[in-house]
Amino acid sequence: MRFKKVLITGGAGYVGSALVPRLLGAGHQVVVYDRFFFGDDFLPKQDPNLSLVKADIRDTDDFAKACADVDAVIHLACISNDPSFALDESLSTSINLDCFEPMVVAAKAAGVRRFIYASTSSVYGVSGAPEVREDHPLIPLTLYNKYKGMCEPRLFKHQSDDFVCVTIRPSTVCGYAPRLRLDLTVNILTNHAVNKGKITVFGGEQMRPNLHVDDMVDLYQLLLSLEDGKIAGETFNAGYRNLKVKDIAQIVKSVVEAEMPDKAPIEIVTTPSDDNRSYHVNADKIRDHIGFEPKRSVEDAVRDLCQAFKDGKVPNSFDDDRYVNVTRMQNLGAN
Repeated sequence: MRFKKVLITGGAGYVGSALVPRLLGAGHQVVVYDRFFFGDDFLPKQDPNLSLVKADIRDTDDFAKACADVDAVIHLACISNDPSFALDESLSTSINLDCFEPMVVAAKAAGVRRFIYASTSSVYGVSGAPEVREDHPLIPLTLYNKYKGMCEPRLFKHQSDDFVCVTIRPSTVCGYAPRLRLDLTVNILTNHAVNKGKITVFGGEQMRPNLHVDDMVDLYQLLLSLEDGKIAGETFNAGYRNLKVKDIAQIVKSVVEAEMPDKAPIEIVTTPSDDNRSYHVNADKIRDHIGFEPKRSVEDAVRDLCQAFKDGKVPNSFDDDRYVNVTRMQNLGAN
């Protein structure tokens, strides 16, 4: 194992909560570097190979110290969706852009040998192209998209033989994870179907790519195992299936009605939307270059969420702010 010790920024977030136990199970030592806005009770804290560092990525000195003896960094931490930018533009700018390159420099100086950056497929904004590949122009519609794209070249400035950098542009992640988000398309619609008996679709014609959270975790594991030449300086789209929002709603309706017959019939209501992000992401490159192909469907994600609801793992899904990033951060007065 070349990358024994892995530091994950934002490791107590949605993807991190699924990734951390997977890496521990594979024999890695894991450092979670996080402010823990959403707690840490869902992390396997009893594992001796897990270390928790409560700190801010904007504190470069703290980050540099945490990188001591670390072999690889997976950078997930950010103000993670467009509505969260309503919090405070300066907060989001400082976290998603200003501190990024100082972190990269600190990691390299500390001897980290691989830096994996989670960008986003929403950097493409709106595109009528039938297939959006990695060389498609970035047309960000929001500061979140813009900053994610701006960080990519700042990372690759520091690519070298002993500091291998790779960027992933994931599709919208879906499915159950221990620190669950219910502010993402598939998860939102499933929550409403299960607990309200009605799905409201805003717009519906927008095309959105999707990726199961467990496939996202598979990809990060793979990126820790590949030889340098396969990924050095590369950018990859990562997605499973491009669907119109209205078609996602139909999938959610069908799966929930099948998994939880007592919830049927589930109504679908369509209303106008000013959210016009729409793009059809092509993920051939990641398949052809490194052999990554997602194994799980949107239907699987909805089934997993249904099972979590049945098992009582998602209490107070409309009232608890821990499921919605922007609400939790507003309530905490994040700064």
